[in-house]
Amino acid sequence: MDRRIPMPTEVPVGRVEEFDEFDRKIVLTDGTKVGVFRVDERFYAYENRCMHQGGPVCEGRILGKVETVLEDDRNVLREKFSDTEKHLVCPWHGYEYDIKTGQHAGDRRLSLNRFDVVERDGMVYLLVEQSDSLQQPSENRR
Repeated sequence: MDRRIPMPTEVPVGRVEEFDEFDRKIVLTDGTKVGVFRVDERFYAYENRCMHQGGPVCEGRILGKVETVLEDDRNVLREKFSDTEKHLVCPWHGYEYDIKTGQHAGDRRLSLNRFDVVERDGMVYLLVEQSDSLQQPSENRR
């Protein structure tokens, strides 16, 4: 009986310099679409499937988390977009996820299906358990 532990396969996504800040590529591997993002000089990857109704979450906008600014008496002064926490917003129904963790903005117990990403020798690789050749990455999007 073969008891070897399967090693993840590295699927090439592209060169590091192909990704500007907040750029993404959607790749297809083993029949699963995965969005690979560059945020704050790091790479993050999630299955392109929103937890709500399966929408293409990785094709959504990247926006700062909405924060409420309060006056001293706790009345709302205004709302603003966070400079530090960025959210990925599903284009179907607006569900928001922290781009660095994949966690749902309203309920941190819920999370997108995350994939590991490796950067080596100027290349970005997606780590998958069973690989298929990289198939037609979409254009970089912001």
